[in-house]
Amino acid sequence: MAAQAQQETALDAVSDKSAQDSLRDREISGEQAHLDRVYRRLEEKIREAEFLMNDAAKRGQVGTPGALAERDAQVFRAGIHLNRLNNEFEDFLFGRIDLLLGKDGQKGPDGAYTAVEPADGSVRDDNTADIAETLHIGRIGVLDTEYAPLVIDWRAPAAAPFYRSTPVDPGRVVRRRVIRSKGRRVLGVEDDLMRPELTAFLDGDKLAVIGDGALMAALGQARSHTMRDIVASIQAEQDLVIRAPAASVTYVEGGPGTGKTAVALHRAAYLLYQDRRRYAGGILIVSPTPLLVAYTEGVLPSLGEEGQVAIRAIGSLVDGAEATLYDSPAVARTKGSYRMLRVLRKAARGALEANESPARLRVVAFGRRLELEAADLERVRQNALSGTAPVNMLRPRARKLLLDALWERSGSASRHTDPELAAELRSSFDEDVASEDEFIAFLDAWWPELTPRAVLEAMSDERRLGRWARRILNPGEVRRTARALKRDGLSVHDVAILDELQAILGTPARPRKRRDLDPLDQLTGLEELMPVREETQRERAERLAQERVEYAHVIVDEAQDLTPMQWRMVGRRGKHATWTVVGDPAQSSWSDPDEAAEARDEALGSRPRRRFTLTVNYRNPAEIAELAAKVLALAMPGSESPSAVRSTGVKPRFAVVRNSLAESVRAEAARLLDQVDGTVGVVVAMNRREEARRWLTGLGDRVVALGSLEAKGLEYDATVVVSPAEIADESPAGLRVLYVALTRATQQLTVVSAERDEPDANGVPDLLRD
Repeated sequence: MAAQAQQETALDAVSDKSAQDSLRDREISGEQAHLDRVYRRLEEKIREAEFLMNDAAKRGQVGTPGALAERDAQVFRAGIHLNRLNNEFEDFLFGRIDLLLGKDGQKGPDGAYTAVEPADGSVRDDNTADIAETLHIGRIGVLDTEYAPLVIDWRAPAAAPFYRSTPVDPGRVVRRRVIRSKGRRVLGVEDDLMRPELTAFLDGDKLAVIGDGALMAALGQARSHTMRDIVASIQAEQDLVIRAPAASVTYVEGGPGTGKTAVALHRAAYLLYQDRRRYAGGILIVSPTPLLVAYTEGVLPSLGEEGQVAIRAIGSLVDGAEATLYDSPAVARTKGSYRMLRVLRKAARGALEANESPARLRVVAFGRRLELEAADLERVRQNALSGTAPVNMLRPRARKLLLDALWERSGSASRHTDPELAAELRSSFDEDVASEDEFIAFLDAWWPELTPRAVLEAMSDERRLGRWARRILNPGEVRRTARALKRDGLSVHDVAILDELQAILGTPARPRKRRDLDPLDQLTGLEELMPVREETQRERAERLAQERVEYAHVIVDEAQDLTPMQWRMVGRRGKHATWTVVGDPAQSSWSDPDEAAEARDEALGSRPRRRFTLTVNYRNPAEIAELAAKVLALAMPGSESPSAVRSTGVKPRFAVVRNSLAESVRAEAARLLDQVDGTVGVVVAMNRREEARRWLTGLGDRVVALGSLEAKGLEYDATVVVSPAEIADESPAGLRVLYVALTRATQQLTVVSAERDEPDANGVPDLLRD
């Protein structure tokens, strides 16, 4: 009881959510004021650069060689400066560090102090300290009129602690803040405390801490040595992962609330900053859902400005494809399994044969009409398809085989015994036939370039799919898959199929298009010196992301959910990469973990593995963690839950449906909205997502309804889990999915039981009873 009281005391600083929200608003306002000041200074710098451009034009009117040379040089310098200012103007600021006094008073060229370690006495005996320096980190450096730093360029040495500092080795950093902005507006802030044991003051006021950092601060300043030991263990676990050598696969396991995602993202920042040249090939971060992508972009906005980091949901990993649908569990198992690979290989060739192509080829060569009938064409096609190259890459082989068949039909091969004359005649024959419009049109119709979408559409025909999937899928699987493919839109599993089809089909090489030149390129006398209009940061990032097909480092979040087909898709993007793989087998929603593990090992290759396990749950109160552990024991007997570090004294609530499910869920959501000041997530089985959203109409934007598979990686102040039995029964992995649903809440959890849950007199469903 004493330990619990100490834990509750340690959390007093963060228990008042209303006060925390007010504090967040004040901190956002403060960052907004600083950003406004930065933009005013940027506008001044742009006007200065424009003045220099105009002044250079006037100098050119003098007409002397010296004036012209001076003009061109000034235009060159001013143009570069102006282009850089304009290109980096968007989403400018993203980070901040608050630092202790350094060992010396030396400043670098950017106006920041150069000391790495704090000065002796910067931390007082009572564990208090003053913030001596605050640095904002952005896309380029900005100095005010007194040459003091408003923003530090993220590549500058002074910005290094933003990426390198960890709680185990904090240096001078007390607080690291991620600032999310859009254009000129600050949207949010999120803090990490590097020294949670300190009470720090900034301009006489206690240093504010927002987000998970607030919890860590409360734990770190608890009176109990046990609580401080827990904080130290969290820091040590995470620091080991962040700094692990990258020349291999770093595999990170950990239960709900252990900070796996945040650790992996900070690792990306650390690696890129430590060895920017090595990772110039790009870092790919794969998240399971678009909802998690939004969080990821908030943690690492700093790394995308050069196209170095691509953050993608697994359903948007293929350019031009975006998953908007969910498959039923049965269809998902079929589409995601290794068996689908065999189906796709047959479908790619089958789609070519199923194409309504001409059954006869007629050409004129050497004054004679030559014909190939359907049987001849079929032999040529089968011969061409016996090659191992991708289907679209076999078209040149098919073209040559057609010409071979026509040459043989012409009888010209026996006319000359001289090899040189025979070769000359054959070359002339090929040139004449291949240039005929009839031959070109026939080849385009008979062996068209196939696209992944065209093959996927062909697979929606149940009879065709049944023929291609014979002895691979059973009739029920064929029927369900074909019907699912008829829908408008793509599922997350369809995207992996499209990527596989692209590899099977191949893309014929095409000449690259020249990029359009800026009109400024045509200005006489300035073509070589005047820089053309450069791409904006967003344009460059989008172009590089589209052009890049492989990455130097790949981070896979919630890796336990990837299907074999999805692992193949991700693996293609990291053939020569180092990897960070983050997951928890106990939270896997894929029904065959062994098959997925085989595909994962194939994607990762023979690289050595380093394994780390995060053991401390600082999201869920102990009361919620204990309830979730009952489901874990059913889902994966023998597995251990991460240790919850706090207790709130608020036990999960159990409610039973009395009149209608809709009324009961709405009432419980409304009750939680009154009890917490933050968000409420209502988790239902996947087939109830749409009706659950209707249940909550009018309750406001603090409450959200989501399907069980959508809850992965997210957290809410309170959650309502609706009918555990429905969630558990919706797939073979249903118990693991239910475990995920029960571990989303940071404060309160309500479980609503329907008849199917067989609740006892206290409303506790069968699955959650001892």
